[in-house]
Amino acid sequence: IRLKFLNDTEEVAVARPEDTVGVLKSKYFPGQESQMKLIYRGQLLQDQARTLRSLRITDNSVIHCHRSQGATTATPALPDPSAAVPMAPALPLAGGTLMVPTVMVVLALGWYFRINYRQLFTAPATVSLIAVTVLVTFLAFGLY
Repeated sequence: IRLKFLNDTEEVAVARPEDTVGVLKSKYFPGQESQMKLIYRGQLLQDQARTLRSLRITDNSVIHCHRSQGATTATPALPDPSAAVPMAPALPLAGGTLMVPTVMVVLALGWYFRINYRQLFTAPATVSLIAVTVLVTFLAFGLY
């Protein structure tokens, strides 16, 4: 199994199909099991008792590893100091945090053009703009 970290480094992990997620964490991240988040195919591996076979993790699969900021941050992120690479500084804004403002700006531009250039907008275009605005409003208020 390949363990891939946020700084694009990889570590090869030797594991058996009968091993559980908890065993994998304790073997490669001793003392940091509660801080490590393992992600396989976009899903967070939360159940520590699930076996690798039951999760369909096979030979040469990639598991993404993320170390969350917990109460105990004195231990290094990687168990092998010789393989440690300095972490790149994390960006304060993720792509998801910019999605809502971007959609709002696009909607505002749509409404600006609808008001100032109404001769270019047909009735179905106006109804569609209203529907998209209502949908985005419900989604934005539903998420926050």
